[in-house]
Formats: sequence, structure tokens, C-alpha cells
Amino acid sequence: MPRRLRQFVRQFGQKLFRKWPLEPIDESERPVAHLNTLNLVILGVGGMLMALMYLVTGGLAKYIAGPAIIISLLVAALVCMLSGLCYAEFGAWVPCSGYAYLYSYVTMGQLYAFVIGWNLILRSVTGTAILARASSFIFDSLIGNHISQALQETFSLHLPYSLATYADFFALGLVLLLTGLLVLGARESILVTKISMGINLLLLIFIIITGFVKADLHNWKLTEQDYILNTSGSTDIHALGGSGLLGSGGFAPFGFEGILQGAATCFYYFFGVDTVATKGVEALSPHRSIPWSIVITIFISFLAYSCVSAALTLMVPYHQIQPHNLLPQAILHSWWLPARYFVAIGTLCDLLSRLHSAVFGMPSLIYTMAEDGLLFRVLTRIHVHTGTRVVSIMSAGNLSGLMALFFKYTDLLELVAAVTLLVYSLVGFSILVLRYQPDQNLSKNENTEEDFGVLGLDEHPLDSEPEARNSNILKRLWFPPSTTPTRKSGQIVYRCASLLVLLMIILSLILVQWSSQAFSADSGYTPVAVLLLLLIIGVMVIIWRQPQNPIPLYFKVPALPVLPLVRIFVNIYLMMQITSGTWAIFGIWNVIGFLIYFGYGIRHSLEENEEQHPPVSTSQTLDKNTPTAESS
Repeated sequence: MPRRLRQFVRQFGQKLFRKWPLEPIDESERPVAHLNTLNLVILGVGGMLMALMYLVTGGLAKYIAGPAIIISLLVAALVCMLSGLCYAEFGAWVPCSGYAYLYSYVTMGQLYAFVIGWNLILRSVTGTAILARASSFIFDSLIGNHISQALQETFSLHLPYSLATYADFFALGLVLLLTGLLVLGARESILVTKISMGINLLLLIFIIITGFVKADLHNWKLTEQDYILNTSGSTDIHALGGSGLLGSGGFAPFGFEGILQGAATCFYYFFGVDTVATKGVEALSPHRSIPWSIVITIFISFLAYSCVSAALTLMVPYHQIQPHNLLPQAILHSWWLPARYFVAIGTLCDLLSRLHSAVFGMPSLIYTMAEDGLLFRVLTRIHVHTGTRVVSIMSAGNLSGLMALFFKYTDLLELVAAVTLLVYSLVGFSILVLRYQPDQNLSKNENTEEDFGVLGLDEHPLDSEPEARNSNILKRLWFPPSTTPTRKSGQIVYRCASLLVLLMIILSLILVQWSSQAFSADSGYTPVAVLLLLLIIGVMVIIWRQPQNPIPLYFKVPALPVLPLVRIFVNIYLMMQITSGTWAIFGIWNVIGFLIYFGYGIRHSLEENEEQHPPVSTSQTLDKNTPTAESS
């Protein structure tokens, strides 16, 4: 390769992996630590428990998991717990409040940060669209479904299955209304949020009590005969049976595959664990309170969600659940008919409150990335009179409104689940790589150009040093010459981790196909799966033998490298349960993102124009008391 071309490729690679240097801050500007474990648990549970589950649970129980939705919730909770612990260490590397975009920009580099940030934008606008669509549905059900009937007659969509049956202009109107209020300078109300949390708690208690009072354990042991008796005279064509749309009866009518597909969708239920994980700077004892608050928050949320799911599937046979009129319909089978309206109105109040908060939170990341130069500068424009981020607000609101207009909330749920699983996998990969890197100088005045992701094209990670050329490669991998991380050992880990991700993707694809054959030992997939598993274990051992960075952090993920790798594999396998239509939308979004990045962002980022290099915000600063390369 010609030297000029080699130099160009190297410089281009350095652009992709350049990091954001943080500004040191004064002692007076440090966030005050004031959150104990109880405060963090309240913060996490308040953000995680949402009335949307009253809409989604029935559809999951009827068509995906059956009563075994409880197992799906357990799987999702365990995966989310592992994700939260990795997120907590990710936040410990960058001691300031923020989101994964900031943390990855500081530690992993620009391209990595853009991928995470771009997908977090998708998660934010899609989550808002879900709330708008669900609010529209609940309101419509309260007034006799007149809105949906009128819209179906007027704006029916005869398009691919991933789109809704009709254009929901009511949901669009909700998003645009709240977007307009935000542009005019409206502020988020903490009082409204607290009232909403109280209503949601009352709803939760009422539904669980009502469900278990009317519970019938036989609904978890249904047979085809029960289905025939319950639907005699009905026009329902979805009979029970091994190949039927309603499964084969029993507790897990859709088998192991249904449980995993349900877990992938249920991941949205635990949306928000990163809110707790990134509060380390504000926690009084972060080394204890952060991991414990994550575990307790997810446990409480799992308990609440599983009780609601159990109440629903015990009160009503899963095949009788109406997936578009869920818990209000289930209450009709109980002893108090007016409770239907109590549940519906309470659910609507909670959904509208969360929609209000979601709309107010959408523009933040868009504005930050535009200010960093990775998105178009016009998105940073401020309204002269109201002082609001008018272009980023309107961009986020319009995009979310269009998604609420055209997509079903069940498909939007899958899209959020796919994005969340991807982001959490990237965070796990970051932790796996960072722990084996030499000390990184994160402050602006000490930033260096060394990147573990970019190698010179004329060097090899194992033989660039004279002594390495005379040593055996395998011996060097098994017995590293240094007890502390070096640039070369960091590059080895980075490449091995990337290889592991590729092997896990291939293994997940094989396991998905193999599961359709009930994991038969006679299948041709067996030797391939065993070989891939042995390769994964071998590469993992190579990573395990490399020296780890001894930098003191307030929290570190235990059992490295096993725990992050297990989490990444489970995330990838759950992502394989997502439908092809969702992946098409996800792929289109990311193609657009890469076009923006390589066509605009890589040339207009602040690192490319060092003369315009102020800090992004006062929050993106480095605590002077944080251990750096010199102090550690």
C-alpha cells in the first residue's frame, strides 16, 4: 500500500476514534452528593413503573408468551440488571451526570458516541410516540371508540403490516400540542409527575387485588377442550394447537421461543435503569448505593409487573384477552363494573403525564449532538423571545408525531426494545474494553492522540516491539509481559472483543434456527454451535489473561470478562427475536445516521475545528478530584 494512502487511512481512523476532552471544573461547581439508596430506588421505581404495561401485557400474553409472560419478565429483568451494572461502571469512568453518548465520547471515541447518540434519539422519539398512541387509544375507548372508527373510515392505511391500520391524527395532535407548548417556553411540572406516580400506584394495587380475588388457577392449565367450551358459538378462528396462533395451552403455550420473544419486548418495561446508574456523582456512597439501588429498583418493578401479569392471566383465560382493550376488558370479568372506568381514566392520566415529560426530554440529546457538530448546526438555534431550542424541539416533535401517526404501538415497542438492547450491548462492550486499557487522560489539557481502536497499518500488535518478534505469539497472549495494561495489550483486548461479538452474532443466528428444531441433537447445527462455543471460550480466556487497569472507581463490574460477555450474548440473542419489519425500520434509521455522520458530522465536529472548542455544557466537565493517569 502506498505510503500516502496508508497515512490517509490512518488519519481517517484517528478521526473516527478521537475522544472528547473534558474541562476540569472548580471545587465550587462540583455536584453536591445528596442521594442515598432509598432516594435512588424511589427515583428508579418512579421512572420505571408505567401504566403502559396495562395495555401491552394482554397482547403479549395472548399472542406471544401466554401466562409464561412472567418468565419473560424475569428474563428481561435479569438482563436489564446486568445492563444496569455495566452502565454504572460506564458512568464511573466519567464522573459527571450525563448519558451514554457523553460517556462513550469521552472514553471510546467519536464514531462510537455517534452510534449510541443517534440510536438514543430514536429511542426517545419512539418512546414518546408509544405514549401518544397509547393515550389516544385509552381516550378513544372511554368515548366508545368513535375516534378510531371515524379515522378508519377516512384514513385507512392499506400498507405493509408494520404500519397501523389507520392514521392516528389524535396521537399526532397530542404530540404537536405538547411540542408547541414547549416551544412557547412551558416548563415540566414536578407536581404533575408526583400526582401521576400516586395514581399509578393506586391502580397497581387495585388491579393486583382485583385479579387475585377473582383468580382461577385453571387458567394456567388450559387445554383445547377448554377453548372449545369457552368459544362455542363464537366466530373466533384462532384455535389452540401446536401450530395455532393461540399456542398449545398450558402455562407456556408458545414454548421457549415465545418466552424469549416476550422477554425481548418486555425489555421496554425496565426502560430507565440508566437513570439510576448514572447518578454516581450525586450519590452519598456510590460504591454501595448505585449497585444496590439498581438491583432493588428492578426487583420491585419485576414484582409489580409480574403480579399484574399473573392477575390478568389468572382472571381471564389468555386466549380470551382482547389485545386492544386489555385490563379494562379484564376488569369486566370481575365483581365491580365501574372499576373499568377507574382503571382507564387512571391509566390515561399516567400516560399523559409521561407523554408530557417525554416531549420535554426529547430535544436535549439532539441539541447536544448538534452543538458538538455531529448533527446539523441549525438544530442549535435558540428562539429569540422564549429562549427555547426551537429547531431541535420541533424536529423531535415532528418526528415523534409522524411515528405516532403511522405506526402501531406494538411495533414501536419492538423498535424501542431493539434500540435499547443495542445500546446496552455497546455499553457492555465498552466496559469490557476499557478495563483492559492503559490509563486514559480524559481532561482537555492532558488528552492524547493514542487510541486503542486504531493501529498503524505498518505495525502488528504482537510484533511491533523488538522483543515481541522473538517470542511466541501464543505465549505472549497467555503470559503478558507486563502486569499493567499497555497500548499493545489494550489493542489485543479490543480486537478479541470485536471477534467475540462477531462469533456471538453467528452463534445466536444458529441457535435461533436450531430452536425451531427443538434443539435436536441430530441436527447439523450441533457441531457448528459446539465449535463456536469453544472458540468463544478460547478468545475469552485470552482477554482474561490480559492485565486490567487498577484505576480506582466507585463501582466496578464483577467477574470480568465473563459478566459483560454473557450480557452481550443474551442481548444479541434477544435481538434475534425482533421481527424483520422492526429491523427494516431500525436499519433505515441507521443508514440515514451514517450518511449524516460521514457526509457532515465527521467534518464539522468540534474536534475538527479546534478553534471552536468550548465545552458542550457545564455538565460535560471533569471533576478535579477524579483519579487520572498521574494520580493512579
